Amino acid sequence: MLYRRLRQLRRARRSLDANSLATLIHALVTSCVDYCNRLLAAVPKYTTDRLQRDVLVAAARVITSTRKYDRGLSRILHEELHWLDVPERMLIKLCVFIHQCLNNKAPQYLMDTCSSVATVPGRQRLRSAGCNYMAVPRHRLATYGRRAFVIAGPSAWNDLPDELRDISLSRTVFTSRLKTIFLSYY
Repeated sequence: MLYRRLRQLRRARRSLDANSLATLIHALVTSCVDYCNRLLAAVPKYTTDRLQRDVLVAAARVITSTRKYDRGLSRILHEELHWLDVPERMLIKLCVFIHQCLNNKAPQYLMDTCSSVATVPGRQRLRSAGCNYMAVPRHRLATYGRRAFVIAGPSAWNDLPDELRDISLSRTVFTSRLKTIFLSYY
């Protein structure tokens, strides 16, 4: 269904200016890619590569009028369109949910699963207690255990730089700084 809409937008490209087309395709693609992508947290990279290669590159080709086998499509994705790859999009979503949990703006069942190292008995005196680290519980299953929100969320939060683990940041500032850091990796 997404590809059919992209083909229709390719035909309608002449009647839209470049900014309107980019905005329309960005809204269409990100809503489809971001829908329930938290379920794909901590999956192997080959699982998300196809989604990345097929959907995001096809949308970038419509915006930039490039052909299927042209070079530099990943550069266009990152530098011109400022789109992140699918694994980074999932990490941003997980980190935003943890940020909301720490600021008491998430549902109660999510806030109950997140606990700071400073609140865990016996860990208050650790160095990690003062750095806003999250407690990552142990898990048994190597495949599904690390993909649960209880494990994947705090693990992603603990991998963030120190300046981003500041709870006092607003959600928009936190998200924009996090996206800037991920885009700097490219």
